[in-house]
Amino acid sequence: MAPVLAQWTWSSSSIILSSHHSSSFWSCPFSKNEITVSREMKLPTSWESALKSSYLWTSWAPLVTGGPMASPLGPRPTRSCSCSQKATSPCRSRSGPKFLGRYETVMFYWPSLLCLAFLLGRFLHMFVKSLRVHLGWELPMEEKPFLEAHQAEHVKRLLRKPPLQESKKSWFQTRIYEWDPCFQFPSRMIGTIVLAFICLYLFIVIEFCMFVFVRDELDVFEGELENYIASMNQTGTLTPVILQVKELMSVSKGVWLVTILPASFTCVSYLFHILACYRKHMKRLWAGNKHFLPSKFHNPSSAESVVAIARYSGWQIAYILWGYLIIHVVQSLCGMLIMYGLVLPIIHNQGLEMLQGLGIGTLTISIVLGIMILQVWIASSFFLQPKMRAADKQKPLALDNQRVFHNFNYFLFFYNVLLGLGACLSRLLISCILGTWLIARIDRTIMQNGYEGADMGFNAWIGMLYVDHYHTNPVLVSFCNILIIGHRERRLQRAIKYWYLNQSAGPRISTRSRTRWLLLQTLVNNPRLVMLRKSRPGHGSREFTQILLTC
Repeated sequence: MAPVLAQWTWSSSSIILSSHHSSSFWSCPFSKNEITVSREMKLPTSWESALKSSYLWTSWAPLVTGGPMASPLGPRPTRSCSCSQKATSPCRSRSGPKFLGRYETVMFYWPSLLCLAFLLGRFLHMFVKSLRVHLGWELPMEEKPFLEAHQAEHVKRLLRKPPLQESKKSWFQTRIYEWDPCFQFPSRMIGTIVLAFICLYLFIVIEFCMFVFVRDELDVFEGELENYIASMNQTGTLTPVILQVKELMSVSKGVWLVTILPASFTCVSYLFHILACYRKHMKRLWAGNKHFLPSKFHNPSSAESVVAIARYSGWQIAYILWGYLIIHVVQSLCGMLIMYGLVLPIIHNQGLEMLQGLGIGTLTISIVLGIMILQVWIASSFFLQPKMRAADKQKPLALDNQRVFHNFNYFLFFYNVLLGLGACLSRLLISCILGTWLIARIDRTIMQNGYEGADMGFNAWIGMLYVDHYHTNPVLVSFCNILIIGHRERRLQRAIKYWYLNQSAGPRISTRSRTRWLLLQTLVNNPRLVMLRKSRPGHGSREFTQILLTC
């Protein structure tokens, strides 16, 4: 076979491959003809992976570096696919992984643009407000008070008597969320959740782009498999295996795409649920209730708590991203089980066998559960002594018919051994499912009782709660505010006292006389206040008022 003479030509936006052969591997990747490439083609073939990686870097580098970057190899290459011979599968253009087309930049950068627009609006608002204050159109804002309004309202609500009958709550308030005007989330929590949303969105977009890239590569591989089957006239020994591989790839692509939505919804709901748990845990700590925490976390280390509040924001975002990926993989595996267990047997006209196996499995589980329920009923009916009072909810824990109970225990021993094998596997399966499902929940440990200290994420959550509890407890802040105000008043009274003592060293003047003199001076300078004073009969108030009005 004649060698192929290839030449690469660089242009402003593409690399053009010219060849003297009518059809080659480079002109159509699905061509059946095998073309021997000469040694002059080694350079382009070695560049193919480098060009793809350079395109991926130029597409995703702005997410890491914060700005666009040029490809280290210059302009991105494109190849036009022109097949001179007909192939069994359609020819696909492989011009690089442009996953989202012209909307790629918008999909990646709209969160950053939204944040920048918010910061710009905030800056303009602060600038206009400062300008109005500078021009004298508005009064300057007071400094942020030590005791905030929502904290004061919380303390007032504690001092008031609780209502005899609570107001009726709506379905949303009962089942989902109830707004509390006496509680305000710290800016750290709001910023963490917003940043977690943005990172989760970008992670999902990048994962979808990778999925599209892998799907295209699998489509190319499926086309090659179809060409092989067609060349063997579907009589090859590997044909059944190839068909199963094609089915596996098709099912996995569909399941992975479908499970993106439930995995995303699960992680988004976790972000909102974290805020609700933060408020619930903080209120419990404010009330002095620590029973919801493990016993070893009732008195945490101060240094570890300070480090925990510094770690929390970064760890929360990392846990959400890893949690999304793990939940997505687990949901995809569950989807594969459903497809291969229920859907594909029906598609392959094996529905009857599938129903037979499903019926046997359901019957086995039903018998096991029925025997377990029967054991509980027999124990409550025959092996427990009767109730001591009619109002008791259950019988006392006192054995009755002990000889019969020993026989009952002996004959069910071997059955309970077999049942224990299944129970152990179910324990492992449930632990794996719950562990992977709750891996993104940093507010809830997935360790067993006594091993909570090994969960570093839960340790960070507890330390952050304690720091916020000690620094934002409304009762403690109110007490400190009272002390600060009292100290300021005492300092002010002491300063006034010293000011009067330093004025003169003459005879002592009574406080009442000084107050009356200041009152007279105020009324003389403000005649309108004289008409508003309450008159006292018998003390010459009318004459005094007329004298002041005539002054």
